[in-house]
Amino acid sequence: MAKIVRTASAAWAGGLKDGKGSISLESGAMKEYPYGFAARFEGQKGTNPEELLGAAHAGCFTMALSLILGEAKLTATKMDTQAKVTLEQVDGGFAITAVHLTLKAKIPGTDQAKFAELANKAKAGCPVSKVLKANITLDATLEP
Repeated sequence: MAKIVRTASAAWAGGLKDGKGSISLESGAMKEYPYGFAARFEGQKGTNPEELLGAAHAGCFTMALSLILGEAKLTATKMDTQAKVTLEQVDGGFAITAVHLTLKAKIPGTDQAKFAELANKAKAGCPVSKVLKANITLDATLEP
């Protein structure tokens, strides 16, 4: 497969607390979507890098698991993944210290042990997991 390059951009004007920013995606799914200090640290309207990273990680992991399931001759009828990204103040500033993935899935023909094995393989192999150096954890629940 050829190398794939995707583009996202951020614009910013002003200081840290009073400034305003926007994020745009090449696909057009987000165009000049607002983000800023208040959205990141004070719960105000808008997005933030941690939320976007969580969406990217949840999506990447879920797609990776779909591939791994297919290799095991399994197909999910439903997979829902939530990513909780932790931003903490540490020595020298802030750091993303953890990502916790929570997956709920319906996959006919498997059991919890095989499901956990495949989910952990996807967690380790997902390209977004590979780029992150945070502690990435996973809860995977196979639903009846």
